[in-house]
Amino acid sequence: MNYLVLLRHGQSQWNLENRFTGFHDVDLSDKGEQEAADAGKRLSAAGIEFDQVFTSTLTRANRTAEIALKEAGQEELLDTMVRHDDLRERDYGDLTGLNKDETREKYGDEQVHIWRRSYDTRPPGGECLQDVVEKRVRPYYEENIKPLLDDGKNILIAAHGNSLRAMLIILGVETPDTINAAEMETGVPVVFELDGGEIKARYTLSDKKAA
Repeated sequence: MNYLVLLRHGQSQWNLENRFTGFHDVDLSDKGEQEAADAGKRLSAAGIEFDQVFTSTLTRANRTAEIALKEAGQEELLDTMVRHDDLRERDYGDLTGLNKDETREKYGDEQVHIWRRSYDTRPPGGECLQDVVEKRVRPYYEENIKPLLDDGKNILIAAHGNSLRAMLIILGVETPDTINAAEMETGVPVVFELDGGEIKARYTLSDKKAA
């Protein structure tokens, strides 16, 4: 049996400020740093040792991986950690940098909800989740990550809410119809146990031990 762990970055400064972040490169907040450290402690307690780590090219994901690996006693993996643009957050286009509450006041709750949660409706100048799945994350996963999983390797992907929600669809554990209910909490590892390439279990490493 081997493991795939999905880890959304800890709270970023723009998460704290309730802004659409997307491709914009912001660092972790103090809370985000603590969330990343807690994730590393949970991974250590679970006894999961990784063979390879993938992350995006954005600072908040990089630093989450770095902090978590150090806390888990696996900092040697930092030298071989792979960073790639395809694992970045969804591009929010013209919404990037806007306060979410102010955007709702301007465009209305329903329109903002569609932009945020519709599978195939893009915000102005940005990407929809379907774009993230089909144009970026699926091709990258199939070429670079799946072969390692099929070979029995333990893999950590430290990325973003939407690129990891894309992974849930690619893995077949969620669909475009169910993905809205799948929340990726900041700094909480989501663990998949695999056997022969098939997912046998899915659970989170959190204080609540929620499945």
